[in-house]
Amino acid sequence: MTELTSEDSFRLNVLLANKPLAIRIDESRMVVWGLSTKGELKVPLNPEGRPEPYVRKVRELISGNILGSPGGYPIYLRRWTRMGQMRDESLEQLLMLGEPEAVVAAVCAPGLTDELARRAWWAMEDAENARNMLANPAIVAGSMGKILAHYLLEYLPFETETEKMMESVRLVLKPGLIDEDDRLSLWKKSTRRLAYLVGFLQAIPDELPQPVPARSDSEDLARSLRPLAHSDNPCATLLVRVQSSAGQTFLRTLSAVLAKPPTQDVVLATLDLVRGYFSPLRPEGDPDLPIKDLLRDAQDYTSPEHAPDSVRACCEVASNLRAEIAAMRLLSGLGYGVLRPLLRDSTAIGSLMRRKLEPVTAPLLAQIQVLQGRTG
Repeated sequence: MTELTSEDSFRLNVLLANKPLAIRIDESRMVVWGLSTKGELKVPLNPEGRPEPYVRKVRELISGNILGSPGGYPIYLRRWTRMGQMRDESLEQLLMLGEPEAVVAAVCAPGLTDELARRAWWAMEDAENARNMLANPAIVAGSMGKILAHYLLEYLPFETETEKMMESVRLVLKPGLIDEDDRLSLWKKSTRRLAYLVGFLQAIPDELPQPVPARSDSEDLARSLRPLAHSDNPCATLLVRVQSSAGQTFLRTLSAVLAKPPTQDVVLATLDLVRGYFSPLRPEGDPDLPIKDLLRDAQDYTSPEHAPDSVRACCEVASNLRAEIAAMRLLSGLGYGVLRPLLRDSTAIGSLMRRKLEPVTAPLLAQIQVLQGRTG
C-alpha cells in the first residue's frame, strides 16, 4: 500500500499549518504549491513507487485536514459541480483542496467574490473557468474581470469549438472589460471567424463597430412612429430601432453570418439572438415552428382581419409598413423549429450544411432585405 514519506508528510502538514489561501498540485512535476498572503509556498514531493497513488494520498491528507474527509474531494460534492449548489462559506475550503473539480465548483458558485476569484485563478487558469467567472456580475465588476477578459482574448485563436468562441467574445464585450482598440481588433478578426460576429451580435447589438447609415426614409418614418413608440407600442419601438443606423448595422452583420455560417452551433445561436432582438412582437416566446408556418403566421399577423392593435396603429400612420412588420414577426419566431426538418440527425457543417439550410436561409435573407429597404 502506498504511503507518504515522513518528509513529505511533515512538509505538507507545515504547509497546511500556515493556512494557505489556495492549493495547487502539479502532478507532472510532483510539486504542491500553496498561495499565502506573502506569496507562493512550494513542497516538492518524493514519491516511493508510482506517482498516481502517491498523489491520491497527498489529496487525502489535504482533504482530511481541510474538510475532515480523508477520502479526497467528497463524491457528493462532485454532483454539485457547475450546479450552483455550493454554500458560500464552503468556497474558501474548496480552493484549498488541490482538486481541479473543486475549483470548478467554486468558480461556478453564485457567491464567488473577487478575492476568491483571484485565488481560484491562481489555482487553475483555464478558459472555461474564466468564462464561468465572467458570467458572474460581481467578478465582472471587480479587479479580476479585466484579467479574465484579456486571458480569453489571448486564448481565442486557440479555441477550436465555435460555441466557446461565441461565448468568449460575448463575455469579453461586457462593459468595462476591454478597451476600444482591443474591441476593434477583435471586430477585424471576425471577418475570418464568423463565430466572433455572433458574439458581437449577442453582446452589443446596438453598438456594433463600423456602423452603416440609417435607412434613407428613417427620419420620416421615425417622425410618424415616435409618438406611438413613446406610448409603449412594441411594434413602433422595434420599427424605429431597426431603421436606425444601429439597426441597419445589426441587419448587415446578421446577413453576413447567415450567408455563410460555419457550424450548426453558429446557426442556432444566431436564430436565438434574432428571436431575442425581435421578441417584442412575440411575447409568447419561441413558437418552435418550421419556416413555412412562420411565413404564414407573419402574413396573418399583418392582415387587416387579424392584426393586433399595435400593428393597426403603425399601419394607420404609415400604410406601407406591413411588409416590414411581417418580416419582423417572422424573425421573432426563429428557433430550432426551422432547422429540425432540414438537419434531423445530421452532423453536417460547412458548405454541405449551408446547402441543406438554403430553404431556410434564403427566405430569411430576403426578409432582412425588406427591413433594409432593399425590396427591388
